[in-house]
Amino acid sequence: MLKLPYDLQRTVLIRAVPETVFRFFTDSARFAAWWGAGSTIDATPGGKVYIRHPNGVETVGEVLEIQSPERIVFTYGYASGNPIPPGSSRVTIRLEPVESGTRLFLRHEFAEPGPRDLHVQGWRFQLSLFANAVANEVYAGAETTVDQWYEAWTIADDTARAEFLARVAAPEVSFRDRYSLLAGLEDLTAHSGAAQRFMPGIQVRRNGSVRQCQGTVLAEWIATDKEGKKRMSGTSVFQLRPDGRIEAVTSFAK
Repeated sequence: MLKLPYDLQRTVLIRAVPETVFRFFTDSARFAAWWGAGSTIDATPGGKVYIRHPNGVETVGEVLEIQSPERIVFTYGYASGNPIPPGSSRVTIRLEPVESGTRLFLRHEFAEPGPRDLHVQGWRFQLSLFANAVANEVYAGAETTVDQWYEAWTIADDTARAEFLARVAAPEVSFRDRYSLLAGLEDLTAHSGAAQRFMPGIQVRRNGSVRQCQGTVLAEWIATDKEGKKRMSGTSVFQLRPDGRIEAVTSFAK
């Protein structure tokens, strides 16, 4: 049994369900997405862990425990032996489901305090890359979701619009702009219908590609009248749930 009296701990929130998050510890392609090209993992007890960092530094280890989708434990050391020899430190990652996704708890145990201190920023950075790698997969359809949001505002029939919005947005969805302070699908459905009555012929559409970071999406938009003339433009900030539906939108007009 390794004697590892020094540790660092970090807790982060990942906006995806535990089953999705855990795949990034068990599938080599996903593992490499947040560590570096060529990294691999054999997610079985005794399986090998190989990390090839973008700068060429190599880290190796062995899976000690695995309980999908809740927990994985593996040893961690540098192929060069410096600053940690192979097999001489231990990483434990535990996942806990929460309403907004998954809370990830990391504990890295060391024999000496010096190497522990060297890895504090390393894990801060690496788990940030991890969160983005997961989000890039979970929210790969963000542009379609944004387009459907704008499309919903053009549906004239109240029932059809309500059903469409329910597929795109969460029941508790909120929406804010200069003319809106809404909470819930019922409020949103009624307000978007009123917008058609008071601004007949106005259509809003996405203008350019979206930008996504960990479930927050920025989308430029343009509003045109029935003749196609530009009337307004701006930016919307979308917050997406782990299931891909919209939970909040804030829109800014230029």
